Amino acid sequence: MCKHILNVQASIRAPCCKQWFDCAECHGEATDHPLRKTTEMVFGCKKCKKVFRKDMEHFEEEDEYCPHCDNKFIVEAKTPQMGIAVEGQDERMGNRFEKDLRLKEDNLKSVFDEKADISHRMG
Repeated sequence: MCKHILNVQASIRAPCCKQWFDCAECHGEATDHPLRKTTEMVFGCKKCKKVFRKDMEHFEEEDEYCPHCDNKFIVEAKTPQMGIAVEGQDERMGNRFEKDLRLKEDNLKSVFDEKADISHRMG
């Protein structure tokens, strides 16, 4: 998981050492050589976990999406910011924390409630 870019959508295979990194800064920290530049890049989608190649010389708007799952992997980078936030809030998780999936108390039935009909649940 990248500590420089919080919303990374694809990993990049470094052409110099053939290892996978989430960003160029991660490559710089993990290796002792500079990142070699190339026009053909190999990406690994973080959503569908499939690998694909892109020619950067002829890069167009439709090339911003994974060819397998249509996940947009070219997005504006969210970098870590200093500040105080609500505990549990994580930019890498997207909107997963916003939906409340808990059941309401008045809809719950208990096996200890004498008036509740739960015969359909009993074996």
